[in-house]
Amino acid sequence: GKVPASNILASAPSDKNLDTWRESGCRTTHCNLEVLQDTTLVFLATKPHILPGVLQEIRPAVGPHHIVVSMAAGVSLQTLQRLLPAGTKVLRMMPNLPCVVQAGAIVFARGSAAGDGEAALLKNLLSSCGLCEEVPESYINIHTGLSGSGVAYVYLFAEALAEGAVKMGMPVGLASRIAAQTLLGAAKMMLETGEHPAKLRGDVCTPGGTTIHALHQLEKGALRATVMNAVEAATNRACDVAKD
Repeated sequence: GKVPASNILASAPSDKNLDTWRESGCRTTHCNLEVLQDTTLVFLATKPHILPGVLQEIRPAVGPHHIVVSMAAGVSLQTLQRLLPAGTKVLRMMPNLPCVVQAGAIVFARGSAAGDGEAALLKNLLSSCGLCEEVPESYINIHTGLSGSGVAYVYLFAEALAEGAVKMGMPVGLASRIAAQTLLGAAKMMLETGEHPAKLRGDVCTPGGTTIHALHQLEKGALRATVMNAVEAATNRACDVAKD
């Protein structure tokens, strides 16, 4: 809601990719160069293998007034700066799926020519989509393993929570809603209290109670080690994609 839809110009090769933008009231085009002519802040949202061709196309139109932000997975700031004119203000960002409901987790890093003003502008805009943090570029692949892919780990856990309740006799729709609210509430407490999750987990446990018995089963299944391995595997894969 910080930018009027009429101030946004989206470019894509086909009308199919532009329909949603038009429905939102944004202007559209099939010409990437037109975007550079009419805007100052340019977001590059392409598949990684397509991005070099797009950069080659727009390079002649990129000027010192432009701020170029890439969300292409695995394409480094060094590569972006090499393929754009020297001194271009370049930033790299990585969102995750819950941005569509304004509850995302986004990180970004700035190139050598991007200053505090460009970083503050981008953070201000992206904060509308959820949590936004500036990080060293080396953290972006970790963010992919933690949050980009991590959303799927949470969905799997939510599904397991709900199925456990269904096994014990609760209707599936109710179980799914309660599982989702449980995750939402737990996450909100982490963010609002600033407490370490281990502290909050301990607060739920009472001697000989239900929670400690359940946690014992999770420990037997090596839940923590398995999740840590998942984050590591996804991070390593993100690094491999960057090398490719």
